[in-house]
Amino acid sequence: MLEDIRVLDLSRVLAGPWATQLLADYGAEVIKIEHPAGGDDTRSWGPPFLRDEAGNETAESAYFLSANRGKRSLSVDISQPAGQRLITQLAERADVLVENFKVGALARYGLDYAALHALNPALIYCSITGFGQTGPDAQRAGYDAMIQGMGGFMSLTGLPEDAPGGGPVKGGVAIADLMCGMYASSAILAALHARAGDGQGRHLDLSLLDTQVAWLANQGANYLIGGAVPQRYGSAHPNIVPYQGFATSDGHLMLAVGNDGQFQRLCRCAGRAELANDPRFARNADRVEHRAALLAELAPMLTAKSTAQWLLELRAAEVPCGPINTLDQVYAEPQVRHRQLVQPLAHPLNQALPNVVCPVRVNGQTSSSQRPPPLLGQHNREILRELGYSEAQVAEMLHQGIVGAG
Repeated sequence: MLEDIRVLDLSRVLAGPWATQLLADYGAEVIKIEHPAGGDDTRSWGPPFLRDEAGNETAESAYFLSANRGKRSLSVDISQPAGQRLITQLAERADVLVENFKVGALARYGLDYAALHALNPALIYCSITGFGQTGPDAQRAGYDAMIQGMGGFMSLTGLPEDAPGGGPVKGGVAIADLMCGMYASSAILAALHARAGDGQGRHLDLSLLDTQVAWLANQGANYLIGGAVPQRYGSAHPNIVPYQGFATSDGHLMLAVGNDGQFQRLCRCAGRAELANDPRFARNADRVEHRAALLAELAPMLTAKSTAQWLLELRAAEVPCGPINTLDQVYAEPQVRHRQLVQPLAHPLNQALPNVVCPVRVNGQTSSSQRPPPLLGQHNREILRELGYSEAQVAEMLHQGIVGAG
């Protein structure tokens, strides 16, 4: 869908690479710019590292491989004037540029929005930072974990203070980074749509903190409208009851009872139909008010059967529920297997690189790119030839360290 779009990716770590990976999945040509010495920071964020077909550990981290499908890598030293000229040439041909340097850092190299907009007025320039292009914290570096804390997410995640093990908890994946990447990709698509009408590029300013505050969603609205600071409920929901994990006779079960009808069916399945008629529990608002009393009734009931038994009975009664899977169980789920969410990519070091595909399907087909994550500088010569450089010029750039050996 984006096969005529060229993206220049000057980002690293996760938020920017996640956005550009999605654009690559939609068909865009993405050139990932990396420093010749080590490349993207996440290349070394392991273990685990990919093993080649002989079983030997390589330098390709699982972290890097998760966020850089569909791209070509050009390793170039942008601190050198010749390296800056190379990026400028690519930007003149690009539709989109994504970067996550500190505010003002690229201006030192003549690669800031103002400089490149003057050369290519149609360029959509997307800047991703920790705190945005303006404000008292604009110059600070931002990382996902600190943003989860500062942006309020950790105050909502984990067990209450008075429970054993209570306290703020970081999400298990870098959700502020990932959501920022998703906001960035949608903003880029909107800017491309607008450009089709007026021919003009835009400067998109996204920050991890802005993103985190924006997607506090109902919890943010609960505070702004209700005035009470939301508390942690573990796996439970602040506005819906019962909507949380429960112990069974042999494990755990996640209940997601979203309306009164589902609650009535849950009570019948548990042999306690009368609970649905109890005025404390009849409506969701009542159940939220009397949360503790209801949980005292439900928890012992649910320990009477195994997780598998509850899943069978509750699903038959159309009560939303599910297992709390570990990742080995996730990838073994029949639905996950049916949807073919894990498919191999032919990586240069391992022709069967496990890869979780893009979840968007178009006309029944996956939109995921079949190009594997690149080796550092893998496409140096290829990209330089496309820009019109001769073999002698490429050799000289390699000799001067302007580009890496690849």
